[in-house]
Amino acid sequence: MPTRTYELSLTTQGPTYPPSEVMNEDGDFVVIGRVNRPGPDGSVRSEWGSAIVAPDSELPPHGQNAPFRIVRDLPDVLSPADQDMVLYTLPLPLPCNNYPMLFAPEQCPQAHSTQRPSYPFHEVPIPDLREEDGRRVTEPVTLGQWVQAQGWMEVATVHGGHDAEFRFEFSGLIPDSMYTVMSLRENDLAPAPAGPFRPGPLGIPNVFFADAAGKGHYRATLPNPFPAPGAPGPRRIVSVVLLWMSYQQNYGGAIGFHGLGGDIHAQLKLREPSFQEFTTTAR
Repeated sequence: MPTRTYELSLTTQGPTYPPSEVMNEDGDFVVIGRVNRPGPDGSVRSEWGSAIVAPDSELPPHGQNAPFRIVRDLPDVLSPADQDMVLYTLPLPLPCNNYPMLFAPEQCPQAHSTQRPSYPFHEVPIPDLREEDGRRVTEPVTLGQWVQAQGWMEVATVHGGHDAEFRFEFSGLIPDSMYTVMSLRENDLAPAPAGPFRPGPLGIPNVFFADAAGKGHYRATLPNPFPAPGAPGPRRIVSVVLLWMSYQQNYGGAIGFHGLGGDIHAQLKLREPSFQEFTTTAR
């Protein structure tokens, strides 16, 4: 059966808005991903890069792009000060956000009305936490630590071409903490009327735990994730994303209560839609 291995790219970004799922102490977005800049003819260039971006950047309608208000670019080799930058969640409601979906409609139907400040990752108020229970992530999570992450994914069709198996190996993750793996399907991020849709887990449960050395592995087998164009069945999976869970919780069939930096934080992903070489069939 066809098999292919992919290397995942470091990121802090889900969709382009909010510009990042990670903030710094100053309340600016820490962006590793698509950075929107003015083009020479009044257009918008969206190229992979790293920058600190202001939260009051222009917010276009969903499906469109506008130049970010860039505070400064981040160098390829981080300075000692940038390496020591402490990472924070996004406040709620999410700033600079035009993605209209509820991420956990059955669990948190009022998610868009929640108000919550930005928290450093190591001080997120985990629900029902008692300090005597032994919180594991107790030291600040820094940008220098975040950018150590690496991941590889192997995909193979199995069970006569009806299903596909996804296997992951990770290193350099935040030690002793919960991660989940998310799938993106066709039109999940598309503007109306084609989308958008709510992204979903890659397998349920979609959880694994990084060990004390920051290593982890995960596997999932999904039914018919790559149907041929026009074939009946689910929309094709086109990408996967590794999420660090700041509240150290899993939400079953939802990827998070608030998503997009409120409680999930993309750390590794495929840069472009993928898996065109795979076709699966319904049983």
